[in-house]
Amino acid sequence: MTDGSADGRITELLRSWEEPVLDRWIELVGGSVRGRITEPELRSELTELYGLVQRAFDGDDTAAGELRAALAEISRARARHGFSPSETAIGVFALKQALYERIRTTRDQRAYGDLIDFSAYVDELGLATFETYAATREQVIANQAEELMELSTPVVKLWDGILGVPLVGTLDSARTQVVMETLLQTLVDTRSRFAVIDITGVAAVDTEVAQHLMKTVMAARLMGTQCVISGIRPQIAQTIVTLGIEFGDIVTKASMADALAYALDRSGVRVTGGPED
Repeated sequence: MTDGSADGRITELLRSWEEPVLDRWIELVGGSVRGRITEPELRSELTELYGLVQRAFDGDDTAAGELRAALAEISRARARHGFSPSETAIGVFALKQALYERIRTTRDQRAYGDLIDFSAYVDELGLATFETYAATREQVIANQAEELMELSTPVVKLWDGILGVPLVGTLDSARTQVVMETLLQTLVDTRSRFAVIDITGVAAVDTEVAQHLMKTVMAARLMGTQCVISGIRPQIAQTIVTLGIEFGDIVTKASMADALAYALDRSGVRVTGGPED
């Protein structure tokens, strides 16, 4: 900020009215967050900001940097804890209202004019706060999407040396990459010889999905693991034939049970206790 007379008067008003303006600011912000922050925590937070605002608006560059850093950290914390954009922004903009209400009670006409520059400064801080909040929320959403994708692509142990990869939903490039990475890492950990990729829950299989599956199978094959694709329902089989999709020498089975039986047989395991035994 510059050291103009208007700035100096606003700074003086902030100092002389610190208690009532700060109390009103805390009241306004406290109402917007609806008790999600305790009053002592909010008072400590806004008291620090109030002091930084005074110094920064008076031309203290160090305080200006500290103020922006503090607001950025508050914005990130609000975003991570699920506060709305308006709940975050009011924490800054309410300072203007608190000061305006105090000026109105004094009927100081000169102070009304001085308030314009201060309002513009607070608006600038509020915009920076919102930008930080938005960036943090985008990162939070991206992290959650990645976690959900990982949860939706589990690799489970069906038998010694046999893994199962049940897929549900849409299989796109990003998800296939997660499937491949998870499967290959599990193969390293377990040294499994077979992997059953079950697509019973995959809504549709087209050329792109088939290519994704084949890439995963080839990657596993390079690790010394044979993949079996199961869950090819009649409708899916008809689509595959219509599109002319070729799985080559990849073994396919109608169900995961059939695929597991195949893998067990190739592993030399004979399961007894069935109805025919």
